[in-house]
Amino acid sequence: MNGAHFLVAFVLLALSSSFAFAFDPSPLQDFCVAINDPKDGVFVNGKFCRDPMLATANDFSFSGLNILGNTSNQVGSNVTLLNVDKIPGLNTLGISIARIDFAPYGGLNPPHIHPRATEILVVLEGTLYVGFVTSNPNRLITKVLNAGDVFVFPIGLIHFQFNIGNTNAVAIAGLSSQNPGVITIANAVFGSNPPINPDVLAKAFQLDKNVVNYLQKQFWVNNH
Repeated sequence: MNGAHFLVAFVLLALSSSFAFAFDPSPLQDFCVAINDPKDGVFVNGKFCRDPMLATANDFSFSGLNILGNTSNQVGSNVTLLNVDKIPGLNTLGISIARIDFAPYGGLNPPHIHPRATEILVVLEGTLYVGFVTSNPNRLITKVLNAGDVFVFPIGLIHFQFNIGNTNAVAIAGLSSQNPGVITIANAVFGSNPPINPDVLAKAFQLDKNVVNYLQKQFWVNNH
């Protein structure tokens, strides 16, 4: 009987370990500065690593996150994402940061997901209505945030931020991946290339096919 209990415990431990390592493992070196040139490089996490002895402070820094983003677009927002493409030293470190600017009342960071990252958001200026939708049965969790408030958006869930104030709003987001990725729902569904068959979308959204055709002809802005 004790042997059976031991076997069950061993199997559970093995399963939990496999879940724990479902995402990128911890790096085995201090850092892995990303380079595009494969010469004399080692391929790690989608990037080639520079010789650590050639790394400089510039590989780990960025200037300009204090600059106001251009929100003069259809959704009234701008996301300045600093991922591994902007800061090469982030490679393998599993973290990135973004500044999000919102135009006065109505500035929206549209419903989207990050397939590879949880997001933690802190509001620096203004008032934001934020939220995310759980997996089925799709519960909506929302909150109004003011300067200094923090909110977490779990990995892979649809979420949004909307400026309900009469002034500009600014937020900073930390993301748990050096390359979190983003899928903006409206853009992906109605602006894919090539387009999704209108019959599929008409059935899925219970819309007239003419409405789907109209939506697919619109310009879906990318605020990143």
